[in-house]
Amino acid sequence: MKVVGIDPGTAACGYGIVQGSAGRLRAIAHGWWQTPADERLELRLKTIYEGVAGLIAEHAPDAVVLEESFVGADARIALSVGQARGAVLVAAANAGVACAEYAPARVKQSVCGYGRADKHQVQRMVKLILALPEAPTPSHAADALAVAICHALAPPLLRMAG
Repeated sequence: MKVVGIDPGTAACGYGIVQGSAGRLRAIAHGWWQTPADERLELRLKTIYEGVAGLIAEHAPDAVVLEESFVGADARIALSVGQARGAVLVAAANAGVACAEYAPARVKQSVCGYGRADKHQVQRMVKLILALPEAPTPSHAADALAVAICHALAPPLLRMAG
């Protein structure tokens, strides 16, 4: 199973691709897209859409998975993340790739064994699980790899439920 994980955001959108085979996971690629704050929103979303579409075309994943949005005190941030999520979902839909979503606490529980792990703990555990030479940076890429790991490790029936 090959999974593209996405940590959505308009300013910074992380991605991570993992391949699962014979009970082992390995990292295929990870990184992030950064868009300038002074760029028009539609162009920022286009960058994310094209980035995800490019990953799908290059890697032919079985699924695209996202971390569910955390709606905190700032509604503008929640709206911005939601728009980035929309660009990701449309890119996957256009390619005919199934999508799933996981709550941040579930991702952290799956990767770290603790649903309230901090960013550094997630980075360290992603490094260990994927046998990477160093912790993935920035944290957006580590979070994207973590959500991909969460999906790859989920039992098949839970994968459908997201």
